[in-house]
Amino acid sequence: MTRLPPASDPVTILQQLVRIDSVNPDLVPGAAGEAEIAIWCSEWLRQQGFDVTVLEQTPGRPSVVGVKRGTGTGRSLMLNAHLDTVGVAPGAVDPFSGDLRDGRVYGRGAVDTKSGVAAILVAAARASAGELAGDVIVTLVADEEFGSIGTEEVLRSFRADAALVVEPSSLELTTAHRGFAWFELELTGLAAHGSQPELGVDAIWHAGLVLRALDGLQQRLNAAPAHATLGHGAVRVSQIAGGDDAATVAARCVLTVERRMLPGQSPESVETELLALLTALTVAEPQFQFALTRLVARAAFEAEPQWPIVRALTANAQRVLEHPAVTRGEPFWTDAGLILEAGIPCVVFGADGEGLHADIEWADAPSVRALADILEGTITEFCGLTAG
Repeated sequence: MTRLPPASDPVTILQQLVRIDSVNPDLVPGAAGEAEIAIWCSEWLRQQGFDVTVLEQTPGRPSVVGVKRGTGTGRSLMLNAHLDTVGVAPGAVDPFSGDLRDGRVYGRGAVDTKSGVAAILVAAARASAGELAGDVIVTLVADEEFGSIGTEEVLRSFRADAALVVEPSSLELTTAHRGFAWFELELTGLAAHGSQPELGVDAIWHAGLVLRALDGLQQRLNAAPAHATLGHGAVRVSQIAGGDDAATVAARCVLTVERRMLPGQSPESVETELLALLTALTVAEPQFQFALTRLVARAAFEAEPQWPIVRALTANAQRVLEHPAVTRGEPFWTDAGLILEAGIPCVVFGADGEGLHADIEWADAPSVRALADILEGTITEFCGLTAG
């Protein structure tokens, strides 16, 4: 069995976690995935007295759930962080070093979000060492960086009264983030020789009409009232491909459209919005033919300030940091969107650092220790201690 560090120092644990390659194989074909780090975390949780379940509906992509039962008289709390990371730069020197230098832990995943995994492990172990009234449910999941299959699998089997999603946030409460939807738009034209374009229907020219229409949609989004922390929604074309050769009118053009959504906007509503825009083009240009397919969609997230989990986290952040807790919104998506969609109130919070998805990544060691202290206090307050 792997020699595991003591439960007292989350930075020591973080260093060991960074040294385990857990690059997501859906992002980098052939990459290591979560198997080794899942074994490490499972062993650690068992040593701390947690009941451990490994979920692995997708072979080679395990998620770990550790449960410490309370007396049944308090609220249950889920703590969620992801085990996978993005890839490393070609030729990077020792990208999994886990070195601690000048108060920073270096390596892929150090801040995103093995800092969160380490802090959760320590906080959950410390808080549950006493007799809690409610259950502590640690969920360390696969695949957040790509398809979120881990959190989806966890939510099919486990519930809680609230959840803390640990993602890097510089020790500020993330109370909202955008959702997103990706669509494939296929435009169908008619091939003809380039010397007689009037005999064909140019799907690439029709793509230009789409681009202009989407620009108009973006202008309307920008003119709408801004969300307090997220600003405005967004729409853009991220990929485009069409045409067969230089001398042929393009009979087909395919665009990938990304729509970033605000709270209150659903994948269904933005799809309806796009369909209306495209249908209007068929009226203006009768030869315009399209097929719109939704690829992936995730709803936006927004926490309510009166939720007990938000109040508990806010109070404990202020206690540890010795200043009022700061709240923020994020433009990117997290698994909090799935957890809230499942009906579990949640909030996002995490350590400080830099280099998310960049060549050099590091986590601020003091912030990792502060994060563990804040999470421990939040668990204790939310789940409650038994009397006596």
